[in-house]
Amino acid sequence: MKPKARNHALPDGEGSRSRGRPGGRPLLRAVALLGLLALAVLLLRSALERRARPDEALTLTGQTWGTTYSIILPRAPAAGRSALEEAIRREMSAVDQAMSRHREGSTVDLFNRWASTEPFPVPEGLAGVVAAAREVSERTGGAYDITIRPIVRLWGFDRDGLRVAPPAPEELASALERVGYRRLEVLRDPPALRKDRPDLEIDLSSIAKGYGVDRVCGLLEGLGHTDYMVEIGGDLRVRGRNPDGEPWRIGVERPAVERSEVHRVLRMESGALATSGEYRNFYDLDGLRVSHTFDARSGWPVAHAPTSIAVAAETCMEADAWATALNILGADEGLRLAGELGLAALFITADPGGGADAGDPMVARASPAFAERFPSGAAAAPSGAAATPPGAGGAPRPSGEPLVQGPGNGVAR
Repeated sequence: MKPKARNHALPDGEGSRSRGRPGGRPLLRAVALLGLLALAVLLLRSALERRARPDEALTLTGQTWGTTYSIILPRAPAAGRSALEEAIRREMSAVDQAMSRHREGSTVDLFNRWASTEPFPVPEGLAGVVAAAREVSERTGGAYDITIRPIVRLWGFDRDGLRVAPPAPEELASALERVGYRRLEVLRDPPALRKDRPDLEIDLSSIAKGYGVDRVCGLLEGLGHTDYMVEIGGDLRVRGRNPDGEPWRIGVERPAVERSEVHRVLRMESGALATSGEYRNFYDLDGLRVSHTFDARSGWPVAHAPTSIAVAAETCMEADAWATALNILGADEGLRLAGELGLAALFITADPGGGADAGDPMVARASPAFAERFPSGAAAAPSGAAATPPGAGGAPRPSGEPLVQGPGNGVAR
């Protein structure tokens, strides 16, 4: 009878070797070490790949100046986003503190209350904005005028509420006596404004939003961002490519009251676009359509057919002011002036007789500079296609959907 085999405790590895099979603790340790090394390599590769890939898009939306804003940075670093957002808010607040006509204590508010013809010190940026506005006034023969504030108040677009009847001729004449861009002088060194009558007032609603967009863009470029879209109250400026790596796609709105409809989609890699139109912000006064846009030469609201004007320019301040100015002039006079000055402008006018396409009651006419910059057919939208403005409701824009550009969805305040 054979003795029963017994299991003996052997030194590490000897039991395995005695059986002629690979294994043992040294081998297990080697395998574990190789596994850890492989994991470290994978983690390092993943980190390098994340560093090489473009950073994720950052979208910021919110409220400012009585309207909304939307900012898209396709390749924003993950680190420092809170600090970036705070810097943007500070930039917007600085513009508001200088140029708001509604904010008590703003520079514009204090200047309007300044009952003197002595120079009134202002920030350099504000002096530049007023100088740019005066140039547009000169070019339009005074139709566009930032000293329009008494007229705006007279017609009810202020804190006093809407009118129940048109102003009497003597009321209008009295208000017009306090309007005139030539009554306003811009001093540069040091920056200051001077009025030639103590009750002169200014209203920068037609140009301040565009300037604010430019200020934010300047901040972003100073921080090294080369791809962005900044939109405030319907005025926007872009640079570089969108999150899909393509040129920014901007939908120009048709003058439709009931809903937002895209007339045409523009592809942009640089520059600004602003629109103006009186087909939403208006009220009815005894059968008279009173829009929020006024001709400073007469003191009466714009009364031509509902029109949407889009102006493309290098800066948003320029585009903002000229969109309003051309809206005041109307399609015929505005197109003529845009052609003379080389402005890139598109006029979309409601026409009961029908437009170029059968059944389309819209007529679109572009200045030569606009037609050259955005060749027709390069990016067209289906007639009447509905769209959502950028940042509406705080929802992200679906990839590939154009940003909608229409008249400001609020007044710069």
